[in-house]
Amino acid sequence: MSGPVRRSASPRRLVAIGVTLIMLLSPFLWLLQMSFKSNDLILQFPPPLIFTPTLQNYASLWQGAFAASFVNSLMSASFSTALALVLGVPAAYALSRWAGRGKHALSFAILVTRMAPPIAFTIPFFLFYRWIGLLDTVTGLVLVYTSFNLPLVIWMMQPFFETVPSSLEEAALVDGASTRVVFLQIVLPMVAPGIAATAILCFLYAWNDFFFALILTRTNARTAPVAVVNFMNYEGWEWGKIAAGGSLVMAPVLIFSLAVRRYLVSGLTAGAVKG
Repeated sequence: MSGPVRRSASPRRLVAIGVTLIMLLSPFLWLLQMSFKSNDLILQFPPPLIFTPTLQNYASLWQGAFAASFVNSLMSASFSTALALVLGVPAAYALSRWAGRGKHALSFAILVTRMAPPIAFTIPFFLFYRWIGLLDTVTGLVLVYTSFNLPLVIWMMQPFFETVPSSLEEAALVDGASTRVVFLQIVLPMVAPGIAATAILCFLYAWNDFFFALILTRTNARTAPVAVVNFMNYEGWEWGKIAAGGSLVMAPVLIFSLAVRRYLVSGLTAGAVKG
């Protein structure tokens, strides 16, 4: 049996891909080259394309409070993503196997909670956190991000579980496997691309959040996006630190995306077709 026919891309298509990549990456590349310039070079017009790079901006960041803010972002995004997956994946599996009449209504109700704007929850979260002492804590951010990511996990994972044939689970149960073994060793490996795609979307939401971090934190749990904005003050905008901080904020997202790119592409494609 012959395999799939692989056609080479035409020069016109390669040029179109190259132009598209340059347009998409140009803001990031511009920010990255700014991070290696001094403030005088950054403000120079026309901007010099050839210059002597310096690491002074990055060194200034790590000598200040930015390192702690970076760790806060990493902890809140990682823990909230893991917690949302631990709670949401079994819930999506249970919902996909439920044959009751209210299944679609319940699925839609779960998704509606994700559609509400963050401003609708800000004041209740702020007052409640002040009451229980969770203001300006990483734990408070983890709980907020988990509450918003949980409906996304349930909604995204449900179509993936519905593609797993029930006959496989029934055969394993007949052979004596427990429900936990069927779920962990048979069903979960078959939906691994969906879990990867869902995880990276949850991580991106928590990592890029600015609004909740601005309202619910002060100094102890300040995240990296909020710390970058603090470089814009009344004494002047520190463009070098802003560019270096922005580049560092994007770094974990790029590394995480490249690490799971195979699962991410297949997971998003499968979800688009089957969902």
